[in-house]
Amino acid sequence: MVKEKRKHLGRGLNSLLGSISHSSKDVENDTTGTLPDKMSTNAFGSQYEVKDISVDKIKPNPYQPRTVWNDEELADLAESIKANGVIQPILVRKVGAHFEVIAGERRLRASKQADCANIPAIIRQANDEEMLELALVENIHRSDLNAIERALAYQQFIKTFSLTQARAAERLGESRSAVANYLRLLDLPKEVKQMLIDNLLSMGHARAILALPTDELRRKLANRAMAGRLSVREVERLVHNHLEGPADQKAPARVKSPHISDLEKRLRDILGTKVQINTVKKGQKGKIVIDFYSLDEFDRLTDLLGMKMADTE
Repeated sequence: MVKEKRKHLGRGLNSLLGSISHSSKDVENDTTGTLPDKMSTNAFGSQYEVKDISVDKIKPNPYQPRTVWNDEELADLAESIKANGVIQPILVRKVGAHFEVIAGERRLRASKQADCANIPAIIRQANDEEMLELALVENIHRSDLNAIERALAYQQFIKTFSLTQARAAERLGESRSAVANYLRLLDLPKEVKQMLIDNLLSMGHARAILALPTDELRRKLANRAMAGRLSVREVERLVHNHLEGPADQKAPARVKSPHISDLEKRLRDILGTKVQINTVKKGQKGKIVIDFYSLDEFDRLTDLLGMKMADTE
């Protein structure tokens, strides 16, 4: 019998909300902190209803993972709202006499710029953990969240709910390797992380730079990549050359038997990277060394070898 896979939030907000129940009743003067009696219930048992709410009564999400807001894009959205209104309601919870955004803060900011008095909103009951999880779901699945914001969001999610990377990935509808790769970006020096935030470097550049052993080398290569507009492949080659060292400093290679040399060639052809077989005691013992020159290549090799990486906290 096949075990049913646990449903996760990565399916998006629509699957969380189900069909929307519209109401003409205004909550502008509702200060009781209670939800209306007539509401819809989705598959998760959560109640919600669409209301027009004063923008002045809505506060930002205290768990908002986004830290950078593009002023030009907000201005464009504000112009669209002036012309067409807010097409998709935001998601809020009620706290006392006011509301807090769960998802849709960008629409709220643009509505304020457009001088809107009210904004359509879905009122949902949610605790602090659900607030964070829903905000992460909305933002993580948007392409304009920068890599560092995304990495910090994953980190916050894992710490808040005491999850492994694999478990967090499952709940957010992501692969474990994707979550791990973003978290690795937090090991970069502050200056390099800022380059990622400012879109001066791509995530591919950053992952290649992470292979260097010191922050000083990482800063130097990041500056060189940014100034020279180097491609990811060019940065990977520079990292490779540094890790390999100058050719004239290498120890002379030991003469290997034709059998060992043939095995090395076959493994290189299969794996698509440098492979060394070093033997001792007349070939009775030894080791196989497989080279990788970026985190992307490491992930490719582990997938090719059929390895399942252990969960890490």
